[in-house]
Amino acid sequence: MSENQKRDIKGLNDEKKYSPPSVRLSLVIPAYNESNRIGETLNQCTEYLAGQDYNSEIIVVDDGSDDGTAEFVRQNFPGARVLAYERNRGKGYAVKQGMTAASGQYRLFYDADGSTPATEIDKIWPPLENGADVVIGSRSSPGSQVEVHQSRLRELMGRTFNRFTRILLGNTFIDTQCGFKVFSAEAAERVFPRQTIDRFGFDSELLYIARLHNLNVAEIPVRWINSPNSRVALIGDSVSMFTDLLRIRLNGIRGRYN
Repeated sequence: MSENQKRDIKGLNDEKKYSPPSVRLSLVIPAYNESNRIGETLNQCTEYLAGQDYNSEIIVVDDGSDDGTAEFVRQNFPGARVLAYERNRGKGYAVKQGMTAASGQYRLFYDADGSTPATEIDKIWPPLENGADVVIGSRSSPGSQVEVHQSRLRELMGRTFNRFTRILLGNTFIDTQCGFKVFSAEAAERVFPRQTIDRFGFDSELLYIARLHNLNVAEIPVRWINSPNSRVALIGDSVSMFTDLLRIRLNGIRGRYN
């Protein structure tokens, strides 16, 4: 065997031995027309993750924006992955795409307005290390810190929606709608392929699927600062979310999530 052949074989063996650093945390941010405020959120998240002792990735899912959100992120945050498609499909659809594309051992979806500060990520590790498959942020649990509240009407609608999730889906969580939820890779791979709701009712569906599959879900209090520019239309989206609860319940009866 020639020396060149020996070197070629050694090089191939070295390539087989090499594996890229594993990603411990994937941060998935769904975004629709967020070019004016996602920059601050990404600055905070990038700074926070840079100070951690684990590998991470940020995935921004542009949900059919027409304000240049994807281009803004690509130009100003080249370290972030951008997934984009032309037609607006809904927050649930965007989250599903990002969580499916993520490679992290843990996968956290996070609101583009940064209502939950990035430093709250510190709180996910104790329950995960104690065996939780899913950890969800709560704005209403004892110990939560809501610095800027929603309007009284929005908070009332939220409490009403939560009561209906308890009745229809057997929900036991205080806050199902906070945009701060982390799944282990195994839990994500079990839950998200079964997700059917594309818009704002998707959180309740994810938790319902997790319960059906006997996943361990922990609810933790978080610090939360309401953004006045909510994407949720108070009347239209509320009606849609209540309709989604009925769809989820029917899907469960039909065995859609098995």
